[in-house]
Amino acid sequence: MKPTRPRDLFAVALVTAVLVALLMRLVYSSMPAFPLLSGATLGVLGAAEAIAGTMLRARIRHRPGTRPVQPLVAARAVLVAKASALAGAIMAGVWGGLLAHVLPRASQVTAAASDSLSAGVGLLCALALVAGALWLEHCCRAPDEPGDEPDRQTGE
Repeated sequence: MKPTRPRDLFAVALVTAVLVALLMRLVYSSMPAFPLLSGATLGVLGAAEAIAGTMLRARIRHRPGTRPVQPLVAARAVLVAKASALAGAIMAGVWGGLLAHVLPRASQVTAAASDSLSAGVGLLCALALVAGALWLEHCCRAPDEPGDEPDRQTGE
């Protein structure tokens, strides 16, 4: 399994942001206001994944006082990390598209001003989810064994 590439997540977020910005042009006037902390759940999930990654890393590296990790647990953690990174990128695109629509109108429309704050919080929390997921995925890598490194002179 290959590591998640940040540029792929950026592309997903960008395409989603463009689509949401176009959609907001059509339906924004008929939508209710967004609560300020509507995206905060994503930040909480990102923090939880970062903490889980740190704890899992200690277990994978066999730090004193930790139990070894079963391979299936590490594989599940990688799957959660990959899914969360993609979901976070999609939600960053959603919040970014909303922000791109309401921010230019914030000085003229009161609802757009409050929705700008909501979109900003949502975008930051979605990016926190992506960061936590990428950290969790990074922490699930097996440590390199000293004998597994190729010889620098021969490349073997």
